[in-house]
Amino acid sequence: MGTEWPPAPAQPRKAAVSGRVALKVLLFVFLVGLALRLLVGPSVYLFPPTASPEAAAALVTTAPGREVNAGGGTPRIENCNLFHGEWVPHSAGPAYTNASCRFIESPQNCVTNGRPDTSYLYWKWKPYGCDIPPFDSKIFLDGMQDKHWALIGDSILCNHVQSLLCLLSKVEVPIEVYHDKTFKSRRWHFPSHNFTVSLVWAPFLVKAEVFEDENGVSSSETQLHLDVLEPNWISQWESFDYVVISTGQWFFKTAIYLENEIVIGCHSCQNKNLTETTFEYSFRKSLREVFQFITTSPHKPVVFYRTWTPSHFENGEWSSGGTCNRTVPFKPGKTGDREQDNTMWRVEIEEFNKAAGNKEHNNADHLKLLDTFELSLLRPDGHPGPYRTYHPYEKGRTAKIQNDCLHWCLPGPIDAWNDIIMQMLAKN
Repeated sequence: MGTEWPPAPAQPRKAAVSGRVALKVLLFVFLVGLALRLLVGPSVYLFPPTASPEAAAALVTTAPGREVNAGGGTPRIENCNLFHGEWVPHSAGPAYTNASCRFIESPQNCVTNGRPDTSYLYWKWKPYGCDIPPFDSKIFLDGMQDKHWALIGDSILCNHVQSLLCLLSKVEVPIEVYHDKTFKSRRWHFPSHNFTVSLVWAPFLVKAEVFEDENGVSSSETQLHLDVLEPNWISQWESFDYVVISTGQWFFKTAIYLENEIVIGCHSCQNKNLTETTFEYSFRKSLREVFQFITTSPHKPVVFYRTWTPSHFENGEWSSGGTCNRTVPFKPGKTGDREQDNTMWRVEIEEFNKAAGNKEHNNADHLKLLDTFELSLLRPDGHPGPYRTYHPYEKGRTAKIQNDCLHWCLPGPIDAWNDIIMQMLAKN
């Protein structure tokens, strides 16, 4: 005879009835919850129109407190600004390597090009008061089914696209479906998710006639139309669901400025009888045109405006022997005199706040600030420097070397931009 559990003691009939009723209620709640879970599916857990608490909890590690989102501006968790913090050591290293990702282009492939130090790979952006989890490629792609992302701007956006493709290709490798003659504008497709990523070349965002060769040598001054947007991106605008847009260092170039097709001045022109006009003026005027278009357009993609990316040239500039040999991040407050960078960043913030704060514009809530200025400013160690070319010192240390202290090594600090975008999507 086998071992048997002793019978439970008899209970009064009323208690038994109450127990059965409670059991039925619990069973009903469980089945309704299961049905809803199966109907909803995982792909809606991250992105607009609603984001589920499950996805947010999986992606966000916060300081104690209630989540707060300051309407088209900086996303916040209470006591935590995603864009204000410091770089902390991170022993796990990057999410991909130069060997695992084929989308890293040669000028950003610092390890392959022979950079001897690798300490720049082992830092993580840490906002004060919260942690940002790493980019989750599967959740991102599942949430972007049938969507189209565009990254619009200059070569820093190209750098950013490479980072994004490296992260996403861990789940699905995209197919390049378009490029222009210069390979500056390109498009990739992820067939399994019907997801498209476009890189759109528009370095000023406004219309520009540029007379430069592939090495950046000018044969004439750039002609910059401050009141006309670059057709390369506005012609495709209605096909975009999400946009990352920015501009920057090109405004330092010598340029003739036009408004209403009339020359109004020039920046740093030589031997021309033209009024000297500052690059701050052209930058502000161009941004105002861009934000006016975005906030009044009938088409309403979610737009992330990415702020100014500083360079870290020391002892000269791009064309005058400047270098960037640092191997660790700056400590907060120890970046030195950055007057020019701060001026351009303030112009951006002022113009962004005017646009995002104008409630008469029906698209203002779709405009988000991706303020990468501080976290980028703190990383002088993250640039290719001399390793923009393959083994630059093969012929000896006396060889003339062109340093790149503006773009970013991959993997590298720029990957944090995608971590932050993921966070912003999860909370919106």
